[in-house]
Amino acid sequence: MSDFTIQKKLGEGSFSEVYKVKRKSDNAVYAMKKVKMGKLSSKERENALNEVRILASINHPNVIGYKEAFFEDSSNSLCIVMENADGGDLLQMINAHKKANSNFTEKQVWHIFIQMLRGLKALHDIKIVHRDIKCANVFMTKDMVVKLGDLNVSKVAKGGLLRTQTGTPYYACPEVWKDMPYDHRSDIWSMGCVLYEMITKVPPFRASTMRGLYNKVLAGKYDPIPSHYTQDLKTMIKNCLQVRSSDRPNCGKLLGMPGLLNHLTGTLDEIEAMKSEQEKLMKTIRMPRRMGEITERLPKPQYDAPTPTIKRTNSMPSGLAEADAAAKSGKPLTESRKTEVRQSVDTHKSQSALLELPHKAILRNSAVQDKANISRSLMEKAHEIHNKKSNSEQKDSKSAISIGNRA
Repeated sequence: MSDFTIQKKLGEGSFSEVYKVKRKSDNAVYAMKKVKMGKLSSKERENALNEVRILASINHPNVIGYKEAFFEDSSNSLCIVMENADGGDLLQMINAHKKANSNFTEKQVWHIFIQMLRGLKALHDIKIVHRDIKCANVFMTKDMVVKLGDLNVSKVAKGGLLRTQTGTPYYACPEVWKDMPYDHRSDIWSMGCVLYEMITKVPPFRASTMRGLYNKVLAGKYDPIPSHYTQDLKTMIKNCLQVRSSDRPNCGKLLGMPGLLNHLTGTLDEIEAMKSEQEKLMKTIRMPRRMGEITERLPKPQYDAPTPTIKRTNSMPSGLAEADAAAKSGKPLTESRKTEVRQSVDTHKSQSALLELPHKAILRNSAVQDKANISRSLMEKAHEIHNKKSNSEQKDSKSAISIGNRA
C-alpha cells in the first residue's frame, strides 16, 4: 500500500471493501478491492484468486482492466488494483432515470448493450461464464465506455456445463432455478433481463414471493416494452429470454443479427478497434500454506496495458437529420412534421443532459440501489423455503420442483 493513497471508499461487502486510490508512481487513479482473506472459507479464498486470474487474462475495452494484485500483511487482505470506472454503474443510471421520470433513448440502450455483448463475448471466448450479470455489475466510464466487472463468482466451464448456483434471483435463468446444469447461455438470459430493465426501469420477472418469481421465470412471460422502441429491441429481448437454453443465440450470433447491426455507431466501432486478440486464460493460482507467500504467485502488474479513451459525441437526432437533409434538397418539411422534429430534438436534449449528471448526484441513489439488490443470503433462504414446499408436495404428487442450495 506504500505506493497508493486512499481517496474514497466506493463500496463495502461482508468480506471486502472497494476504494478509489491514487498511485504515487504515476499519479493515476485506480479502484482497489481489498478482500479480507482471514475471514474467508477455503472456497471463498479460491474465488478471490479466481477473480484475479480472470481479470489478468482479459485485456478488452469492455471488461474491467486488471493492474496488479498483492497481499497486505497488516490487514491480512488480498488487494486487487483495477481500472477505475469513473461513471458509476448501470443500476445507478437507471435509478437516476427513475428519479427524473425519464428514459434511456433507443440509441443509448443500443450503445450500452452492444458493448456489454462484446465484453461478454471476450469472456465466453475463453470459456468463462460470468454467472452474475446484472445492472449493478455493468460499469461505465465518463466517456460511456461500458465495463463488465465483479468476476468473483465467474467460472471456467471446462466440461461445458456448470452446476453450482450463484447470482441474483431477478436475473437467474430457468435452468438455474430448476437446479439443472447450465452453461454460457445462462449469461445470455441475464443479458436479456438487463436489456429489459434498461428500457422499462424494472426487471422483466417480478413477484412478491420467491415461488411466484420462480413460476414467472419458468413461464418466460413478461410485459411488453413501450411501443416507441423499435421492433429490433423487442426481437433482441425475445432472443435472449428464451426459456429453453438451446434456443438462445450465443454472443457472436447476437452481435451479427441485422437488428443489432442497424444500430452500430462510429463510437462503437472505435471501441471495438481497441480490443486485444491476445486473451488467453491463465493457469489456476494455487493457494500457498502461508498467506504471506501469495504475492509472488499472483500475475505480474499490467499498468502498461492501454486504457480506451473515447470522446463523447452527441449524435444528431433522426428528426433533425431529416430536417437538415430536407433543407439541402430544397424540399421543406410539412408543418406537422416540423412539430414532430422539434419534439424529437427537445427529447434528445433532455436525455443528453441526464447523462451529464455529476457522478455525485447519481450516487445519491445508492440507498435505492441497496434495496434493489437481492442479497445472496436471500437466495439461499429462498432455496431452503422452496425445497421444504417441494418435499411436502411430493407426498401428493410425483412432480416436484427443486431450486437447490447454492454452494
